[in-house]
Amino acid sequence: MPRRTANAPPLDKARLLVLLAGHPGATKRDLARLTGLKGSDRIVLKRLLRELESEGAIAGNVKRGLTKAGELPEIALLEVTGIDPDGELLARPLNWVSNAEPPVIYVAPPKDGVALASGMRILARLERRGTNYEAAIVRRLEPEAGPERVLGVLRENASGFRVIPVDRKARGEYVLDKADAADARNNELVLAEPIGRKAAGFPRVRLVERIGSMDSPRTISLIAIHAHGIPTVFPQSVLDEANAAKPVEPKGRSDLRSIPLVTIDPEDARDHDDAVWAGPDDDAANKGGHVILVAIADVAHYVTPGSALDKEALKRGNCAYFPDRVVPMLPEELSADLCSLKEGVDRACLAVRMVFDPQGHKRSHTFVRGVMCSGARLTYARAQAAFDGKPDADMSATVRKTLGDLWTAYKTLVIARDKRSPLDLDLPERRIQLGADGHVASIAFRERLESMRLIEECMVLANVAAAEALENARTPLIYRIHDHPSREKLFAFSDFLRTLNINFAKGQVIQPGAFNRILAGAKGMPHEAVMNDVVLRSQAQAIYDAANIGHFGLNLAKYAHFTSPIRRYADLIVHRALIRSLKLGGDDGLTDREIKHLPQIAQAISLTERRAMAAERDSTDRYVAAFMQDRIGATFEARITGVTKFGLFVRLKESGAEGLLPARALGAEYFRHDEKAQAMRGERSGTTYGLGDAITVKLAEAAPITGGLRFELAEGGAIPARAHRPSPPGKTARDKNKHRFKPKKR
Repeated sequence: MPRRTANAPPLDKARLLVLLAGHPGATKRDLARLTGLKGSDRIVLKRLLRELESEGAIAGNVKRGLTKAGELPEIALLEVTGIDPDGELLARPLNWVSNAEPPVIYVAPPKDGVALASGMRILARLERRGTNYEAAIVRRLEPEAGPERVLGVLRENASGFRVIPVDRKARGEYVLDKADAADARNNELVLAEPIGRKAAGFPRVRLVERIGSMDSPRTISLIAIHAHGIPTVFPQSVLDEANAAKPVEPKGRSDLRSIPLVTIDPEDARDHDDAVWAGPDDDAANKGGHVILVAIADVAHYVTPGSALDKEALKRGNCAYFPDRVVPMLPEELSADLCSLKEGVDRACLAVRMVFDPQGHKRSHTFVRGVMCSGARLTYARAQAAFDGKPDADMSATVRKTLGDLWTAYKTLVIARDKRSPLDLDLPERRIQLGADGHVASIAFRERLESMRLIEECMVLANVAAAEALENARTPLIYRIHDHPSREKLFAFSDFLRTLNINFAKGQVIQPGAFNRILAGAKGMPHEAVMNDVVLRSQAQAIYDAANIGHFGLNLAKYAHFTSPIRRYADLIVHRALIRSLKLGGDDGLTDREIKHLPQIAQAISLTERRAMAAERDSTDRYVAAFMQDRIGATFEARITGVTKFGLFVRLKESGAEGLLPARALGAEYFRHDEKAQAMRGERSGTTYGLGDAITVKLAEAAPITGGLRFELAEGGAIPARAHRPSPPGKTARDKNKHRFKPKKR
């Protein structure tokens, strides 16, 4: 840096601010060189810097670098925060200390082409662009590069508090001094930050945020929400836009209000974004065919590209559902009102009219942007009763006819679906029912009704029509893709099947039908339930992508999400693409900038989807553990759903609750883990516990904080179906089967 010249102006606070504006990140030593100060003259510099810091005019550290308040240094540590509506990658400075909002930082695309995910930390070189900054990546950093934070529950003791982490993988506890605890109380959920020092062997933490008391059952879902970083508070600008929204005017739209569309949803549905109707096709060339109309809430009318609503929807990516609440993608004014297809209320919609032949094959489809009025709000149970010939007494004749025509049309769709042979998994869904006090009243499996399958099939076909329409118009879109199972997963699946004497050729070109045949063969067998689990685990994970590879599970060449724009940002993108390509009016269609950045948007919403799924799963586990606390010591019929070297994962037949049976609890002898056979085998007795075996267990521990359940073998409990006597000397049990486990020498 240049030294002070003989004619340099005297040093004062104004000159220091000018210097820092021109040399962001300069240290005290750098400033001394810039001003030519030496020896005792530096005392003046130190005093001026202290005054500027107290006034909030500068930020940073005299040794690591200072900046003018509101300015950023040339090199900075950043955290990626997401993507703006134009697809630009955004970041925030990690060491921002000003009370003002940090400037907007746009991150240049990585040169290696590897996309950055929200939450990743980078070291970047910054260059000012007006009031904003542009960041060029210098280095990607490990997640631990930023300050670690601990989500935990306070436990009070004589000297202060212990913070018990909610993460099952956490190795220990933390200490919070009473002097640092403010008004925090015992059994409170808090967010804390380690401060580097230890007390009584435990690392110390400082309090960052008090979240809520664990005495309240509603705190259970808050643990998952905070642990996974799901945003819950809408910025005021977003709420202002939502409050300013008005009902749509019918002018310029297709009028569908005379068609008795109905919504069919779960009993506890909080929003209604799809409605259906069916009737016979009056085209003489399609005798016995049907017309199905699927109308979807026109969210794109209200959430326009670049708006505050749009930015927040992209940040959230989707809704997250918990037993006691929903964290919505859109404010309630839209999600539960203007965009919800309420019974008897005019609502904007984007609809697809599909024509099917008598065998359920689609002949044509047409998209319109319209206004509709739902004829009835039905639950799956009410619709099923009508399909079974037992409609509610107060159900109108019009609604009964609509349901009758839907059922007739569906029976033809089943013909085509069965020929297509999508993956047919039977995975019971648990339902946690909360009482008036917010505590778990019951845990049961949701009844699987044919009315659910009817709606699923209508939605799948509407999604296919959307993908086909956009491809035909050569308009880019975000696909929902599902890759074929990997070679490694197929090999593991084949190894498991051999333990059941089922052949499965590893080298075959796999199709969903191959899995369906195995699932059909397991019907009524002891391993039926676990077979569905094993098939599911062998599958790839479905994601969003701008490039299409098809959907393996549905056995479809092209597939996009169109039917849930209230709950998923992907569907909103598809709606905008349809508006643009089919010229469905307005300036709310897909923009050129969105098209350019579709790959990044697809990656971002795939990550938010995984985040929501993980949070929902964690919340369910904690509610189940809280429910099971009063049943410690009770015995349960269970089935082994996972085998690892440290123990068995078991699922209770009664409630579907899952937990760990540690290897040490299997008996006094040593049990070896056979990865290929997915089993544990006692070295001395030869007793084998394998995937799918039925056993009786006793609940030993339930931990609502982490959501963990620990089991033991019940005394005198059922012996596994595959348990057997020790093998004869020199031989292993069932030696005829090469796939069976052979003990290794220890």
